[in-house]
Amino acid sequence: MAITPKLFFLLLLQLIFVSTSLSNIARANELAVGFYKNCCPGVEYIVAKTVAQYVKKQPAIAASLLRIHFHDCFVRGCDGSVLLNSGPNNQAEKDAIPNLSLRGYNVVDAVKAAVEKQCPGVVSCADILALIARDAVRMSGGPAWEVPTGRRDGTVSISREALINLPPPFANISSLKSSFQSKGLSLKDLVVLSGAHTIGVSHCTSFSNRLYNFTGKGDADPKLDKYYAAALKIKCKPNDQKKIVEMDPGSFKTFDQSYYTLVSKRRGLFQSDSALLDDPDTKAYVQFQSSTRGSTFAADFAKSMINMGNIGVLTGTDGEIRRRCGFVN
Repeated sequence: MAITPKLFFLLLLQLIFVSTSLSNIARANELAVGFYKNCCPGVEYIVAKTVAQYVKKQPAIAASLLRIHFHDCFVRGCDGSVLLNSGPNNQAEKDAIPNLSLRGYNVVDAVKAAVEKQCPGVVSCADILALIARDAVRMSGGPAWEVPTGRRDGTVSISREALINLPPPFANISSLKSSFQSKGLSLKDLVVLSGAHTIGVSHCTSFSNRLYNFTGKGDADPKLDKYYAAALKIKCKPNDQKKIVEMDPGSFKTFDQSYYTLVSKRRGLFQSDSALLDDPDTKAYVQFQSSTRGSTFAADFAKSMINMGNIGVLTGTDGEIRRRCGFVN
């Protein structure tokens, strides 16, 4: 049988997926729930207590803290590289365009300082991000899960790698599937982790292309509900650089299943949300969660977060334990 270019590409993607998955599994096996039980037994309490102080004052920060963990894991794996500051000869990930809207670094620094005070030089920034993300979800009404720890911190952070590896809000289903597969994540992980858009806000610039001149004829994206598009146009004028809107209108501070109800009604804010309706399996999951009031979403999300937290981790003697998350030791 002749191998066509399309078949070759699919086979190559499958090979990458298998290779990446095996690598992630091997490294993830070195992570463990309670990794710090002897050397820093109070770490999870310290993290949760510090995060709670910020979420109580500003509930919307929870979504930002969850997003930092996503953006970290998709570039070089979950190694805390998104936290490193740029230097005179290098622009770091946090200064890449997709990361310029990230907020909550001050919360991460506060958590790290509190942990360092109790257990100096023991707990990695990468693990702190994973614990913060779990607590941010829990404090927003979402599930809790046991976080395997034992990650170490990377020493490299490059801006262009964020541009290459982070799925953009205008991604179609093919590019989303390729992106997640390249990280060793499944199609189910893709549709489940997209549910994180149930909390948080977005700048108009991330989706305004769907509202104005989408096909070059002055029209809106036909995959976007016309009434929702009209409401968004009221909030987001052309070229608006500053306005923000809720990603899950009405419950953007509450971690629930309503995201899937919105997507099923063609009211997902981003093209990447709408794209979930373009694959039969992801569409079926969206419709199932919408029709059953998210019957399995909490458990699914917890499992997929653990899967994501295994991407490209550094363990053993690789990397380091940073004293300050913005700087290599």
